Amino acid sequence: MGDRSPAGEGGPGPSLGFPAGSTIRRRVGKNAPMNVVVCVKQIPDPASPGALDSSDHTLVREGKLILDDSDSYGVEMALRLAEKAGGGEVTLVSMAPNGETSGLRTALAMGAAKAILISDDALSGSDALSTAKVLAAAIKRAQPDLVVAATESTDGYTGTTPVQIAELLGLPSVTFAKSVDVADGQLTVNRQTEAGYDEVSCPLPALITVTAGVVEPRYPSFKGIMAAKGKPVEQLTVADLGLSADQVGSQGARQEIVEVAPAEERKAGEVITDEGDAHERIVAFLEELKII
Repeated sequence: MGDRSPAGEGGPGPSLGFPAGSTIRRRVGKNAPMNVVVCVKQIPDPASPGALDSSDHTLVREGKLILDDSDSYGVEMALRLAEKAGGGEVTLVSMAPNGETSGLRTALAMGAAKAILISDDALSGSDALSTAKVLAAAIKRAQPDLVVAATESTDGYTGTTPVQIAELLGLPSVTFAKSVDVADGQLTVNRQTEAGYDEVSCPLPALITVTAGVVEPRYPSFKGIMAAKGKPVEQLTVADLGLSADQVGSQGARQEIVEVAPAEERKAGEVITDEGDAHERIVAFLEELKII
């Protein structure tokens, strides 16, 4: 079903904000262990009412944060690929305030081996590109064979950060993956489209974004939850990554929220009583909306 394309969606590009030669150059051979990095976002619980900071209109991220549900699919996919390879490990990379690790611990309980957390007051107000710079710098330290991310976060919905990370690292990127296979150092993805799917392939290392439902995430077992408490979480600052404060946060942001206004309340619809001309009134209404 759908078209089949032989090459990856994106290719090595300029390393924006990174020195020349910053591309991840690992390659996976046949039956080699596979190390996968998963970009994980920790968000306020969607079940609780969200709040905006009145000073800069950004989402308040205080207190306990949870694993973004969309990222659980990426964690599960990474675990399955590492298991299929017969070795390797899954590393989580996240950016969150106040040294928050609650969401990371959930992913560690699923089976990830370790995590890298970037937490720094200088990150407040970061836009998508600033976030990508931070995550890319952390991912580079891990030297993975594959980077996995969700198509977009449930509290941001920009959908741009993963491909920006790939561009910064000089990696091919394949988005909207509905199935993923790795063999002999080659990545093959069925990429979801409106018409079906494209079969896309590219060499590793690479970055992919996965759609919800690509796999069924496992529930952390009691043993996994207990083991997660002892798994390493390396906490880094912006300086640790070799970035300056003016590259991230509100200083480095290239966009600014200048105003937030409540959405208009939905207006009551018109009730039409059929007196023999209801169809004419409905047609006239649709014509007024330029639907017909």
